[in-house]
Formats: sequence, structure tokens, C-alpha cells
Amino acid sequence: MAQGRNGKTAHGTPRSNSAVNSQGRRKSQSYAAASSGNSRKLYRVRTKKAQPTQDYTFLFIVLFFLMFGLVMLYSTSSYMAGLEYGDTAHYLKRQGVSSVLGLIGMVVISEIPLKFWKKIYMFLYAFSLGMLLLIIPFGTLANGAKRWIYIGPISVQPAEISKFAVIILTAVWLSRIPPKALQTGKGIATILAPAFLEAGMIYVITKNLSSAIIVMVIAIGMLFVTAEDYRRYFVFAGIILAAAVGVVFWVMKTGGSGGTFRLHRIQVWLDPAAYTDGTGFQVLQGLYGIGSGGVFGKGLGQSMQKLGFLPEAQNDMIFSIICEELGLFGAISIIVLFIIMCWRMMVVATHASDLFGSLITVGVMIHIAVQVILNIAVVTNSIPNTGVTLPFFSYGGSAIMILLAEIGLVLNVAKHSQQGDAA
Repeated sequence: MAQGRNGKTAHGTPRSNSAVNSQGRRKSQSYAAASSGNSRKLYRVRTKKAQPTQDYTFLFIVLFFLMFGLVMLYSTSSYMAGLEYGDTAHYLKRQGVSSVLGLIGMVVISEIPLKFWKKIYMFLYAFSLGMLLLIIPFGTLANGAKRWIYIGPISVQPAEISKFAVIILTAVWLSRIPPKALQTGKGIATILAPAFLEAGMIYVITKNLSSAIIVMVIAIGMLFVTAEDYRRYFVFAGIILAAAVGVVFWVMKTGGSGGTFRLHRIQVWLDPAAYTDGTGFQVLQGLYGIGSGGVFGKGLGQSMQKLGFLPEAQNDMIFSIICEELGLFGAISIIVLFIIMCWRMMVVATHASDLFGSLITVGVMIHIAVQVILNIAVVTNSIPNTGVTLPFFSYGGSAIMILLAEIGLVLNVAKHSQQGDAA
């Protein structure tokens, strides 16, 4: 039956809805058929992007670091573990258990909907503060500071929990705050206040300046990538850098007459050879290890510095042993893999399905990047000793479990992202 353009038949009777829908579908099909080849390709790409995927390059690097980190930990710690505990695999066993628990947590967290963290973020933040407060009555003194709580045979470092909590809380608040609010001092203070409170408690309670700095840098970095007007942050960073340089020059001029622990570390950094009977000894031994490795290293397990010459070789100074055993080539390879890992996290963050997931990924990336940079800078004596560990390699049960939990968050975001090149 003939139909007019006004939606009625030739006899004036209205067309049925099914007829209208049928005609609409035919028009859509005709339009799709008339589309160019590029448009059809775009449609296929979008269809592909909508499917859940995973960043297997990122996952491979994580698993490689985890396994190779255990190998290097055993190589670094076996001699001293045999002397102190009568078991060359003492540190390996403990780190292995923590790694397995961390892997389980990583898998579980990668399956938990991200909206779950939006519901419990304040509880998680309060829990992290509570754990810091528990250090005061129950903390164990080690190396002149209380930083750990022992629960049976398990040691917990609350500062690591703080990093995880700050990433979640900052991501939630930044994803909810109006963009214009970030252009005001009040808005910026609102975002940074929880992280600065956490960092302040870490420093006051545990005397752990490095962890406090990392917590603040995580929050500031997440704020930086969110804010539209980023110029003020460069000014802020410039002021902090100028203040740090001023402190160094003051120490050089006065000799650090204040005599504080922090000033002493700067003195050691400026001239480690003058303090070979104390803290300068560790710095020099670490540099000896790096230099003796040459281009290709002495070979896995062949380090001399780990035989009691380099204090805390399995902790802060493990990168020195990596350089000694694997050489410049091995050390650069590790650094390149860390760079690729951070790049893949940037890809995940860029293609995240929402701002919250993107910010979480950025927070984890900043955490890992800052610790790697600070650790390598300390081992090479580029900055004063801060006591920062190397992610995946240094000994520390709490650190590896929290790190893998953060990796689980990134895998969760990657799986539900809109990236087509994640595989």
C-alpha cells in the first residue's frame, strides 16, 4: 500500500509502529551500507574496544619482576642468612610466602568491581591511620625506629598500607570534585589534606621520612594530572627544589653544625669517604659493588659485596648487587623494564573507562616510579640515603603484598578499559 511522507497511508490511515520501526531499520541498514570503508573499520575497532581485555605486556613484566626478584633476593641474602639464621633460604622463604599471598590478593582485587572501593575508602583510610597509631604501644624497635608491628610470625609495616589507602582516597575525591574547585586553594587543600595528615603521622610516629615523602608525592602527582591549570604546580615544585638546594648549600657552608640525623645524612652524601667508620661505609661499599660489576657483571651469585661487606644488601642496597652480578647491561635492562611498566600503566590510565580507574592507575604508577628513582639515586649516591626499597626486589613482606594489591587494581582497570592495544 502506498504511503505518504506524513507517516500515513494513501488512504489517510496512520501507519503502524512496526511499519515505522521497520522502515527506520531499513534506513539505518541503507546508511550503513553506504558508509565508507573507513567508517566500517572504525565501527569494528569500537566493537573490539568494548570487549573486556587485559594488558599482557604489563602482566608479563610484573610476573617476571616477581620471579626474578626472588632469584636476586636469594643470591643477595643467602650468605648472611646462613650466618644469622643457619638457613641460606631464610629470606627467600619469607618473601616467597608473602609473594604467594600477594598474588592471591592481586587476583582477587583484579576481579572486585572498582565501585567497591568507593564504598569503603573512608574505612580503609581510617584503618591505615589506626595501624599507624598502633605502632606507638605495639611497634618493634629496629635500627633506631619503630616501623613494624609483629602479629605472631608476621611483621606488618603500616606505612605501606598508608600508600594504598591514599591512592584510593585521593582517586575517589578527585573523581568527585568539580574541576573548577581544583583552581582554588581551598579545593587543592581539601584534596591534599588527607595525604599530608597520613604523611605527617608516618614521619612523627615512625621517623620514616622517605615513606612520608612518597605518600605526599603520590597525592600531588594525582592532583597534577587532574588539574587543568598545572602551571602553579611547577611553581610549587620550584619552591620546594629551591628550598632543598638551599639546605644542601647551608650544610656545605656550615658543616651541619646543627648535628641532626638528617643533616648528617647530607654530610655523608656530600663526602662519604670522610665517614667510612659509620654511615659512609654503606654508601662506599654500594659504589664499589656497582663499579666492580663492569659491563656484563661477575655472574649471578658471584657478588663479593654481599659477603658481609655491604650492610642491608637485601634491602635498600640490592640494586648495587644487581649491578655487580649482572653488570651495566643487566642494570639498564631492569631500568628499561621499569620504564616499559610505567608506560603500560599510562596506556591503561589513558584508556580507562572512567576517571576513577584512570586516577588509581596513575597513583600506582607514581608510587612505583618514585620508589625506583629514589632507590637507584640513593645507591648511586645521587641523593642522600633515604631508606627507600626497590619494588619487587628488596626484602619486605608488607611491601610486596601491598605492591601486588596495587597491581591488582591496575589489572582491574585494564580489563575494563577501552583500549584496543592492551593485549
